[in-house]
Amino acid sequence: MNREKIAKFLSDKTVRAIALAVVALLLLFAVWRVFFGGETSASLSHTEEELRLSALLGQIDGVGEAEVMITSEDGKAVSAIVVCHGADSILTRIRVIDVTVTALGVERGNVLVYCRTQ
Repeated sequence: MNREKIAKFLSDKTVRAIALAVVALLLLFAVWRVFFGGETSASLSHTEEELRLSALLGQIDGVGEAEVMITSEDGKAVSAIVVCHGADSILTRIRVIDVTVTALGVERGNVLVYCRTQ
């Protein structure tokens, strides 16, 4: 008797449409979580090496606060981007590049320095 009631309930087109919509929403939610939901503030955190270099650069005369992003391949630094106060001064920019090249062992052309907004 229960099977007959369930079969009759599922034969209703409205019930099937609602069940299909619920399944589609669950699938959409699962896909969203897999491809877009994994990003957190932790994925934007700095590595210890970036923090150490930022602190070192902040000690240079004219730099002020600095933020560093290091790009690595196979665990070795390849390039760096530095955003800091004072980068509009050519002397400060040269100092920042020199320290970054020496600290990371990257090529001079792979270090970009930009002026931080006020």
